[in-house]
Amino acid sequence: MKLIPILIAGTLFAADLAQEGQRWWSHIQVLADDKMEGRNTGSEGHKRAALYVAEQFDNAGLAPAGTAGYMQAVKFNVTQIDEPQSSLLVAKKVKNIWKTTPLKLGEDAVLMVRDGLAPTVDAPAVFVGYGLAIPEANYDDFAGLDLKGKILVYMTGGPPTIPSALRAHYSSRPERWKAMEKAGAVGLVEIPNPKSMDIPWSRATLARFGPTMSIADPKFEEIHGLQFTARMNPAHADKILSDSGTTLENLLELVNNRLPLPKFPLNLNFRAKVAIKHSQAESQNVIGVLAGNDPKLKSEYVVFSAHLDHVGIGEPINGDKIYNGAMDDASGVASLIEIANMLKKSKLKRSVVFLTVTGEEKGLLGSRYFSVNPTVPKENIVADINMDMFLPLFPLKYLEVQGLAESTLGDDIRGICQKAGIVVQADKEPDRNLFIRSDQYSFIRQGVPSLAFKFGYETGSPEETTAKNWLQNRYHAPSDDLNQPVDTAAAAQFDRILLDLGTKVANARDRPKWNENSFFRRFAEGGN
Repeated sequence: MKLIPILIAGTLFAADLAQEGQRWWSHIQVLADDKMEGRNTGSEGHKRAALYVAEQFDNAGLAPAGTAGYMQAVKFNVTQIDEPQSSLLVAKKVKNIWKTTPLKLGEDAVLMVRDGLAPTVDAPAVFVGYGLAIPEANYDDFAGLDLKGKILVYMTGGPPTIPSALRAHYSSRPERWKAMEKAGAVGLVEIPNPKSMDIPWSRATLARFGPTMSIADPKFEEIHGLQFTARMNPAHADKILSDSGTTLENLLELVNNRLPLPKFPLNLNFRAKVAIKHSQAESQNVIGVLAGNDPKLKSEYVVFSAHLDHVGIGEPINGDKIYNGAMDDASGVASLIEIANMLKKSKLKRSVVFLTVTGEEKGLLGSRYFSVNPTVPKENIVADINMDMFLPLFPLKYLEVQGLAESTLGDDIRGICQKAGIVVQADKEPDRNLFIRSDQYSFIRQGVPSLAFKFGYETGSPEETTAKNWLQNRYHAPSDDLNQPVDTAAAAQFDRILLDLGTKVANARDRPKWNENSFFRRFAEGGN
């Protein structure tokens, strides 16, 4: 591990960071060990990891969060593709005769499965641009189109003229499908924009054999009426665009030039047979509480969160089939444990919840469950500080903060970083929709101001190359393991920054507030 001498606000020296960084790394060595088998939601490896976190919470002096001790059990319905019994065809009518062409599953497209899908589908397809309806921006990709009974094909991303917060929210699967269902659709097909794909198709397609999950309690189900869903390999997207008069290259040129995408019939039907294996699982959120000391404020709670799960055992890459998830997100869990240890002798006014959630990789499920059914009074949760794959791969000179402009928490983190000599950056890649892709979004939907973080960098710098190479080669791959270069001292510095943020929020007279112009403010006011 690379150790870097750094001075923070004149008080914290390289020796401190070196020691703290090694403690941080020691937790990752446990959580990302092969014995944890990639910590898949509902697996024995995840349960072992949860027991380790509970032990660390106990050592840090945190109180159990409820009658079940540190654990909050979450039950899931599990679906998995039976690919040998499934198929996907493109059917085109030529002189009143239907001619079919098979799409190769895994190479051309992936069938995405969940509860409630139809076992067979035969429906015409329409390309609908970005597949978004955003009322606040008077934007509607479905307006004026006959989409009843159709499968809607769209490209990921969104209109560049619309603020990223709006685009991100309406790009979430529940919001997107709500608009599509209203328009009459029966299914959807996504074409990823190659420029915003985190994982190359050759690797991403391997995940299709893994289980997908939904919370078993039906009150959490947000998607209704969806009969079919698939994802196209963008390199092979012209197989479905060929009779429409355009190509993927043409569409990407429009995107790159910030021009609107067209809508048009694809002059084909998707015919699919989808065989699904069903089962159930149970997994664990792990929760510990540090009680506050102020008589008036101790009943309010600041949440530190990180997800404990990863994707488990999958298709082998270079002979390795264990997806250890060292940075994603054993790193965040390790930071959470270290912050709990550093705070245990503190006298904070508000209480602090330390929360590791399950099912993040399955769609933010564990955090969704906790945010709706918290073990502390929901209305008394004042902030969420989320740590997910913050990537300490180089010295901490820049801190990218997602949600920076949305609430007063942005002012808090700016002040703390200024004292530490760290430059704060806003999200540089809004098309990746990162602010809605991790567990802070579950709290945001309950009206709670939240932030998430990444190590930042300057455009064109070696650090940018390092971060992007990591996404291409290690993200959701077995190589996100214990044998990768990590700057442990920089991770310790990050922990100190977030420790200061949590302390500031816990001791402030007033709760954090959404900014007046924040789109997400509506959730605190009871909006959807």
